[in-house]
Amino acid sequence: MKVLIVMVLLVGSLVYAKDYTKDAEAVEFMQMMHTEHKFKLSYLKKLFSTVKKQEVPLALITGRTLKNPPKTVKNDYPLHGAWDRYVHYKVTPKRIRQGRSFIKKYRTTFKHVEKKYGVPAEYIAAIIGIESVYGGNVGKHPVFDTLTTLAFEPNRRNAFFKRELEKFILLSYRQKFNPKNVMGSYTGAIGLGQFMPSNYEAYGIDFNKDGRISLQHPQDAIASIANYLKQNGWRDGEEVATRVAYEGNRFTTYKTGYDRTYHRSELIGIKPKYGRWNYNDKVRLIKLDRANYDELWYAAKNFYVITRYNHSAYYAMSVHQLAKKIKKGS
Repeated sequence: MKVLIVMVLLVGSLVYAKDYTKDAEAVEFMQMMHTEHKFKLSYLKKLFSTVKKQEVPLALITGRTLKNPPKTVKNDYPLHGAWDRYVHYKVTPKRIRQGRSFIKKYRTTFKHVEKKYGVPAEYIAAIIGIESVYGGNVGKHPVFDTLTTLAFEPNRRNAFFKRELEKFILLSYRQKFNPKNVMGSYTGAIGLGQFMPSNYEAYGIDFNKDGRISLQHPQDAIASIANYLKQNGWRDGEEVATRVAYEGNRFTTYKTGYDRTYHRSELIGIKPKYGRWNYNDKVRLIKLDRANYDELWYAAKNFYVITRYNHSAYYAMSVHQLAKKIKKGS
């Protein structure tokens, strides 16, 4: 079936108006929402009839190149190691200062959250800083339109985005907001902590007691992130990571990564770089690619917990290093 698509230009993105009530898979999805969750078909048809198809998120998910991509900022910083490039944009002096100010501004919330969940304030603040720059950049893509695009336009993660779209529509009903009015990331993540819709149900906390869970509100975001980490195994009072020394400039002796654990006694020739490290459980070896050498770290269970938030060792290490720098000056 042919569907009329009209191009609409928006600043910083490429979108096209599309009527998904004429898309067979979307129609099947609407019928499911009606049958299983009792949504009126008239309401669903209104939502899906005027969707702005999100070409930029679709290109990012599928890896294809846009014919007319939006303008991007030129990266001319001379960094040659993968970690050097990554951390340069994640752990900055400005973000460290903002993190300290954020903790100070919401110190009462942080105090109560830390006591309840056992997650230090600086780690929660570091996640918010990296995810949304403390609320300054929660995303520029309309969440409903983005999830609809990614749910029904061909890509390998269609099933995942259909589930997230289902959860988002349910969330909008339960939390009483218009699903068309929420902006988020190119994958549909929302708020200061950039939660996917399914995570609201699993980990969201109404900490400010206004009757709604909203990660747009700092109090709810702080508590929800702490709850996420706690439920994924955060251990109160334990270490996260420490840098270690080894022979040479490039490390190939043992396999590295957050999903492989070792007893420290197995790791011959490796020792903490800055004296004794008071952690007796198994460790992971995390390797950071620098321009002229590999930086090597022991990572504890709490480091692994951070990777449950984002499955990247570089992400978890940037959270750890930002948290340490925030704490140092607070």
